[in-house]
Amino acid sequence: MTARRLQRLVLTGSITGAVIVALDGTVLTVAQPALQRELHASFAQVQWTSTGYLIAVASLLVFAGRLGDRYGHQQLFALGILGFGATSAAIGLAPGVGWVIGLRVAQGIFGALLQPATLGMLRATYPPDQLGMPLALRTSAIGLAAAAGPVLGGALVAHWGWRSVFFLNVAPACLIGALAWAARASTLAPAPGGVPEAATGTTAGAAATSGASATTQLAATAGPPAAGATATGGARVAAGLDLPGACLLALALVSLVHTLVALPETGWTVVTALGGAVAVFACGAFIRHERRTASPLVPLSVVGSPAIASALVVLLSASAALFGTLFVSTYFLQDVLALDPLECGLRVLPLAVLMVLSAPASAVLQRRYGPRRTTMAAMTLLTLGILVLSQLDRTSTAPAIGAGFLLLGAGFGTVMVTATAVIVRHVSTDHAGVAGGLQQTAMNIGPTLGVATATLLVTLTTPTTAGDHPPGGPHWTAEAFFPAMNPTLLTLAAVAATGALAAAKLPRSTTANGDPRQPPAVAGGRDRDPSEAAGAAAMTSGD
Repeated sequence: MTARRLQRLVLTGSITGAVIVALDGTVLTVAQPALQRELHASFAQVQWTSTGYLIAVASLLVFAGRLGDRYGHQQLFALGILGFGATSAAIGLAPGVGWVIGLRVAQGIFGALLQPATLGMLRATYPPDQLGMPLALRTSAIGLAAAAGPVLGGALVAHWGWRSVFFLNVAPACLIGALAWAARASTLAPAPGGVPEAATGTTAGAAATSGASATTQLAATAGPPAAGATATGGARVAAGLDLPGACLLALALVSLVHTLVALPETGWTVVTALGGAVAVFACGAFIRHERRTASPLVPLSVVGSPAIASALVVLLSASAALFGTLFVSTYFLQDVLALDPLECGLRVLPLAVLMVLSAPASAVLQRRYGPRRTTMAAMTLLTLGILVLSQLDRTSTAPAIGAGFLLLGAGFGTVMVTATAVIVRHVSTDHAGVAGGLQQTAMNIGPTLGVATATLLVTLTTPTTAGDHPPGGPHWTAEAFFPAMNPTLLTLAAVAATGALAAAKLPRSTTANGDPRQPPAVAGGRDRDPSEAAGAAAMTSGD
């Protein structure tokens, strides 16, 4: 398979995988009421169809990225997307809500395998200075899925019931999974000298330098085994995966996500306080463990990079601000302005449109003006959009509402591309999966944090009267909610402004150390041995 054809296949798989995950979340929201009625489920059980998935995904993303770095992103992607499709089909056939919850957790595990691989494959296949447009196309596709999801899900539920939204993913998941497996097989096909063209750790996009021997080619693409590992026939034996670190990180993220999800419903209770304490303790233990272990789950070259750390903060703050704002705005549109769900969706539609349009434009902007200025301008647009929405009242017209969502879409679409490009570009290919896992973790934790923050702020600032908070979830009357909207959105605007400050630490240009193909320096000197560094240099020279 030629390099160009492989790039197209990888890009198609990356986009399709991201779209399937995005569609799954949006159509499920529309299908949950029908699911609850047909399966005679409680509100809490229906909520766990989302919460169980989110906890499984968030706790495993980084570890799944690490697995992709060691055993191949295409292999993990194929396994993840095929498993995602299979569990989708099983959920569509589930006889009860307990089965749905359990299968959603299983689907979250496969989603965790799938999501970091969509970025890891791009990093391994495209040279760093050519990543902007593939990432922009991926972001545009996610925006389209977000816009089409509620409409498509509503049509499917109305005509064929809630089960149809899960069957929607099966055919594309199986097709793309089969193609990904075929592409992996082609990249491992024996070369004339009997040596695979690419080892499982990378794709054929990183070819060895001309004139190198077969042994040197294999070392350059696969890298040496970690401590305690042996290589047989080009495969690497599982070693140095840092299972204790993975368990500590999973415990921290499970506790954090569960606490954030429970807070809007229960407030600060003994359970939520204990969950927060466990999250802090596990996070501290994870950091201590990572500093001492010889094979850290999150290498120092990743977390020690100011560019990557700043980009993660930008994504976390941007997603928290956006989804917290959407949560508040939905209540405003439906409960204060008394719009029906379709009218509400039309008011929010400018956000999705600008996300789709701004993504490819941002790839051009960051190449011309650099990630720092592009991201700071985008975060400023996001902040302004929240401020515009905070000034709405009962007399606000559709153009005024649309202007706020236009600014949100333009800002967030640009941030998604530029910050993700910084993360993927400033990491070597052998750590691309971990970086992708961190990016996806930020994009999963951020919305949960934003919605929890918005709910708590509205609850604290809303005048409480009997009937304002019925059992079964947060809800407020229009008279009680409206006074709390402005201070809540102003706080979320401050969160977005914090992201703009973090963007000031991003690189000025799209090149690293003056050379867009140069891998980042290894911090601390413990992440690789000299032979591994030489292998990485050979890989990037072949990009």
